[in-house]
Amino acid sequence: MTLGTKYSKIFLLALALLVIISFKANAQSVAAAAPPAYSQQQIDQMTAPIALYPDQLVAQILMAATYPLEIVEANRWLKKPENAQLHGDPLAQALMQKPWDPSVKSLVNFPQVLTMMDAQLPWTEQLGDAFLAQQAAVMDSVQRLRQEAQGAGNLASNQQETVSNQDNAIAIAPVDPQVVYVPYYNPTLVYGTWPYPDYEPYYFPQPDGLFYAGLIGFGVGVAILDGFWGWDSWDWRNHHIDIDDRRFESMNSGRSSGNGGVWAHDPGHRHGVPYNTSATRARFQGAASQARANFRGYAPQTQNFIRQSSMQRSNNFARQANSVQRMQQAPTAAIRQRSQQMQMQSAPERQSSPAFESFARGSDVQAQSQRGTYSRSTMSAAPARSAPAFGGGGSRGGGHNSNEGRR
Repeated sequence: MTLGTKYSKIFLLALALLVIISFKANAQSVAAAAPPAYSQQQIDQMTAPIALYPDQLVAQILMAATYPLEIVEANRWLKKPENAQLHGDPLAQALMQKPWDPSVKSLVNFPQVLTMMDAQLPWTEQLGDAFLAQQAAVMDSVQRLRQEAQGAGNLASNQQETVSNQDNAIAIAPVDPQVVYVPYYNPTLVYGTWPYPDYEPYYFPQPDGLFYAGLIGFGVGVAILDGFWGWDSWDWRNHHIDIDDRRFESMNSGRSSGNGGVWAHDPGHRHGVPYNTSATRARFQGAASQARANFRGYAPQTQNFIRQSSMQRSNNFARQANSVQRMQQAPTAAIRQRSQQMQMQSAPERQSSPAFESFARGSDVQAQSQRGTYSRSTMSAAPARSAPAFGGGGSRGGGHNSNEGRR
């Protein structure tokens, strides 16, 4: 090899290296310049209905929202009379046998929350997508809204919950560690003047019989379910959710989170539901496809549906989505269809309840969200009534003025 040839090869290698470095730098620059999937206004709109819930319940809702199909399946399971009457140890034992994520299992003990998330599936999907794509922004939104409510004089400690400042963050916890109260409030009022008229949040209908602390109402307390409460906590400073690995593994069919005590999304519980942003598709789609290949526990026709081309479903979704502001409808339709296929036996005919208004203010989701209602024995059925402000629907369950927990 001549000296000239040697230097020529060195020059070509150096040039190739410069091209690679330049390409990576440009790719990083484009990624950094790309706008976030959701704006602050949109995220505040999504978190407003739950930002004033107890910390652990907020965390469970956000984690579970990333698994919308399991939300639908869990709520359908809970509607069956033989399951709705389960409480305490029998309920815990039944949930241990289910293949759902621990966050979804934990919400079964809060039927009003589970029903809300199923009825407003488009909101649930988008909340989960936002949490996956912009976890820090979602957590900041919760804290920002709590500060607004506190500044407006509508968030303070009372007989049901304790509001405190921990590490420069507002924390909300039950007064009685054995009883949790789910708050009801109008998010367009409780935070003061809502600053985004084009992004009004949901106002979930309230049951009759609430007792109020200012603008926040509380119904009957929910007794904690041993093993399914107290396994998650917020690290507001570092923008993540801490979990008890041992307890998480016991609730998750012996599978560890594998993330050193910090919650991480598990694509295996996604069951083929498309990810709605390019960032989340890039992070999770491959793992989700592999998980679908190993998916077990549902009806054979469900597995056949899941085996359909993921790319085709994503394309169908993309054609229907005009912008991130518009609520995407293809995943919701897929979830409903797949959930119907997952029913192993015909459920008894039940009276249908009014559907909530969709997140996009459209009527397309209303037809899909009509379903039977079944009040758990601890919550008295309340007559349907229109909710104030916006968002209609029937109320579910009642409350009373005592501290009696759910039995």
